[in-house]
Amino acid sequence: MIEAIRNAFTLPDLRRKIIFTILILVAYRAAAHVPVPGVNGAALQQFLESGEQGSTIVQFLNLLSGGTLARFSVMAMGVYPYITASIIIQLLTPLVPQLQELSKEGEQGRNKINLYTHWLSVPLAMLQAYGQVVFIQNSVPGVITNFGFSVNPLATIATLLTMTAGTMVAVWMGELITEQGIGNGVSIIIFGGIAAQIPSQIGNFISRQEWFNLVVFALITILTIAVIVFVQEGQRRIPVQYGKRVRGTKVYGGQSTHIPLKVNSAGMIPLIFAQSIMIFPSAVAGYFQFSQYPVIASIANFVVQYFSPNPTSYPYWILYFIMVVGFTYFYTDVIFKQQNLADNLQRQGGFIPGLRPGKRTEIYLNTVLQRITLVGALLLGGVAILPWLVNIIPGVNQSGSQTQALLITSTGLLIVVGVVLDTMKQLQAQLLMRHYEGFIS
Repeated sequence: MIEAIRNAFTLPDLRRKIIFTILILVAYRAAAHVPVPGVNGAALQQFLESGEQGSTIVQFLNLLSGGTLARFSVMAMGVYPYITASIIIQLLTPLVPQLQELSKEGEQGRNKINLYTHWLSVPLAMLQAYGQVVFIQNSVPGVITNFGFSVNPLATIATLLTMTAGTMVAVWMGELITEQGIGNGVSIIIFGGIAAQIPSQIGNFISRQEWFNLVVFALITILTIAVIVFVQEGQRRIPVQYGKRVRGTKVYGGQSTHIPLKVNSAGMIPLIFAQSIMIFPSAVAGYFQFSQYPVIASIANFVVQYFSPNPTSYPYWILYFIMVVGFTYFYTDVIFKQQNLADNLQRQGGFIPGLRPGKRTEIYLNTVLQRITLVGALLLGGVAILPWLVNIIPGVNQSGSQTQALLITSTGLLIVVGVVLDTMKQLQAQLLMRHYEGFIS
């Protein structure tokens, strides 16, 4: 990796792309420190560190925003509304005939779908901004003032527009990186926010002098990264043969290749799905804990106690593991159906040796994918419940780390590893292409 980076900086165009990517990240992190007007940042920070009811949800949103929600900056939602819109469009594509046709029209169709995703991101950003502010207002009174259409309509509209504009600017910055920099821009924007939190996490351990915890969590993080890389790069290669075609005096085709079926095709999406659903019951129950009706209050206390992410909530972690595994299979199946591998092979004259093209090939590929996905699903589930599993380590005190088994959260670690791997592959591809160009000239 170090050699690839050194070689990249010796080439002027690649050096320009890397520097451009770094400058955009610096600009994004600078904008992440600009607060929304009227926000009490100190009160919000104190709430996030308190571990009170509702702080877990805000911490999850803070992760997705790349750490910007902790300051309630203009980038407080990050690119999450755009990611939500992308997931919605992706799930609707096999269900809506018009979107399915667009997905088959090549570059022009993809550009049209991307335009729809941008349009959908705006109302989703407005809706999330309103819900986010109202939730924090109810959880921590005094964090933001003059918000509410009945209190101050103009200030409310200005806040919503500011936060929505921040999201769309972040998406624009990500697309600039994709076009003129290195890697997937939106992913790198999220990566920058997550990676920026690592020094503060290490600083917290040092300030509390929790040296044993720091060493243990650092070792667990390194070991987890190694396992994630091993599984993320794992693939089952299905051999494919292309038939020979004779046109005039020339023979085309006849090559042998393979289809790489990844062990984990879903990435970190199942973790986000499962975590979003799992925090919902405790968030709703928190509003009924102090109900005047004893039955309702006892039910709410039970839900908060056993369905919150703390080390003693065994039902939460077991159900979380099951949901991550289930969503991994669900999302992998959705992605696989969108690729239409069997149909594409048949159109291109390819076939898997020993299998008839068409339906039989599709059944075989689906069976293989379901088997290898089990490994990826169990990995994601294991990474998701690491904060619970780490409690079996004698002497580890999690009081200051809020049940976090890694220096960054499990979802954040998957994002960081995935982005680094993808970016390094693109960088190596650029170097390889230039090496071949120099050889030919």
